[in-house]
Amino acid sequence: MTKSFIYAFSTLTGTIIGVGFFSLPYIASKVGFWVMLFYFIVLSLVVILVHLLYGEIALRTKGLHRLPGYVDKYFGSGGKIFSLSAAILGGYGALLAYLIVGGQFTFSLLSPIFGGSDLVYTLIYFFFGVFLVYFGIKSIAQIEFFALILFFAVLFLIFWRGSALIEIKNLFVFDKNYLFLPYGPILFSLTGIALMPEIKEMLKDNPKSLKSVVPLAIFVSALAYLFFIYLILGITGQNTSIEAIAGLKTFLGDGLVSLALFFGVLTTFTSFITLGLTLKKVFWYDLKFHKNLSWFLACFVPLALFFLGFKNFITIVGLTGGVMLGIDVLLILFVYLKAKTKGELTPAYSLSLPRPLIYFLILFFILGIIYEIIYFIK
Repeated sequence: MTKSFIYAFSTLTGTIIGVGFFSLPYIASKVGFWVMLFYFIVLSLVVILVHLLYGEIALRTKGLHRLPGYVDKYFGSGGKIFSLSAAILGGYGALLAYLIVGGQFTFSLLSPIFGGSDLVYTLIYFFFGVFLVYFGIKSIAQIEFFALILFFAVLFLIFWRGSALIEIKNLFVFDKNYLFLPYGPILFSLTGIALMPEIKEMLKDNPKSLKSVVPLAIFVSALAYLFFIYLILGITGQNTSIEAIAGLKTFLGDGLVSLALFFGVLTTFTSFITLGLTLKKVFWYDLKFHKNLSWFLACFVPLALFFLGFKNFITIVGLTGGVMLGIDVLLILFVYLKAKTKGELTPAYSLSLPRPLIYFLILFFILGIIYEIIYFIK
C-alpha cells in the first residue's frame, strides 16, 4: 500500500466523514437502527458505483476538471451553467451545515471555560476556516489522516465508557411518518464526489488504484457511521440530540464528552476547509473569477445565509443531500453515458454496466429529488 494510496484514502474518507454523520443518530431515533441499516446497504452500493463512474469519466477526459467542466465538455455551455448552479448551491448547503454544527460544537467545548454566546464561537470557527481557505493549505491530507485516527479513538472511548449503558430496546423504534427521512442525510453523509478530481491527482502515478480507494473509503465510512449510530442511539435513545454529542452529557462524563466535542470541531473544520477550497476553485477555475472574489463568494454567502436564519441542521442536510447532490449524480450519469463513447483517453479501468441499470439509477435519483422537495415544502 503506497503513501499516495494512504493519503488518497484518508483524504476521501476524512472528507466523507464530515458533518452529515452527526445527524444520523437523531434520525435513527425516529426510524430505528434496522431501517438505517437498510438505507446504508442500498445507498452505499449506489454511492460507490456513482463515484467509480465519476472516476472513469475523469480518467477518460484530458485535463483536470470538476463536474461543471465535464458537463461543459460533453454537453456544452448550457449544461455547464446548470451544473455550476447545482454545485454552488450544494456547496453552500454543505458549508452552512458545517458552520451550524461546527459553531455549536465550538461553543459547547469552550464556553464553559471562556464564556460567551454561541454566535461568537460560530464566528471564531468561521474566520479561522476562511483564513485557511484564503491562503490554501497543502497538508490537508495529513490533517484528515490524524482526524480519522481521532475519530476511531473517540468511537472506542465512547464504547468503552458507555457500552454498559446501551439498551437494545432503543434500537427498535419506528415511526412511519419518518420512513423516508434518512435518504437525504445518508446520501449527504456518504458522498465525496467534490473531491474526486483531487483524488485522481493524488493517484496519478497509479490511477487504477482509484477503483480500490473509492469502495474502501465509502465502506469504512458506512461501517463507522453504523457503529456511531449504534453507540449513540443505544445510550441516549429518545434523548438523542440533533447533533448527537450534546445528548451524551447526561450519560457520560464531561471529559469524554469534551473529547467528542473536540473531534466534532476538528472533523467539521477540516471538511469546511476542504469544501471551501473546492468551491473557491469552482468560481476561480470554472467561472474565471478573480481569486479573491472566488474566496469571498465561496465563504461569505453561507455566513449570510446563517444570519438570515437558515439554521435547521436536519433540513439543510436533507435538502443538500437529496436535491443538490441528487442533481450532481444525475449529471454524472448523463456525462458517463457520453464519455463512454466520446472520451479522449483510454481509462485505467472501465466499468461494463448495462444501460438499463444506468436508466434505473437516473429514475432512482429523480424520485429522491422529488421526495426531498415535497418533504421540505410540507
